[in-house]
Amino acid sequence: MSSHDSSINGPPEAAKPDLKGRRILVVEDSPVVGPFTADLLGELGCEVVGPAPNMAAVRELVEAGEFDAALLDIHIRGERVFPFCEMLAAKGIPFVFTSGYADRGMPEKWEDRPRLQKPYTLDQIEKALTALFD
Repeated sequence: MSSHDSSINGPPEAAKPDLKGRRILVVEDSPVVGPFTADLLGELGCEVVGPAPNMAAVRELVEAGEFDAALLDIHIRGERVFPFCEMLAAKGIPFVFTSGYADRGMPEKWEDRPRLQKPYTLDQIEKALTALFD
C-alpha cells in the first residue's frame, strides 16, 4: 500500500499577487543599474519593458502604455521624470520611484508614492511591486 502525501511539495504559497508575467517598465539611465534591475525582474518572472535610458525612450514607451507597472529613476540624464508620472497616473498604471540619493524638491503630488533607495535588492523590488498589485 503506497501513500501519497499531497503536501510533499510544501505548503501552498501565501495569497499574494503573482508577479510572474507582469510587464514592468524600467526607466533607468545607468548602464549598470538598468541591466541589474532587468535581471532582478527576470528572477521574479516579470517581463521587462526597457530599460529606457533617456527621456525620448521613456516618452515612447509610456505613450505606448504596454506594461502593468513602472520603476522610475527620478533623474534621467539631468531631467526629472515627473511629467511621465502624470501620463502614467492618467492611464491608471502604478509606479515606484527609484533614486540613489535624497530627493529634494519632490513634488507634493508624488510624495506618497513608493520609493526604492538604490542600491536595492531582489526582496525590496518584489515587496514594492507586490504592494502595487494588492
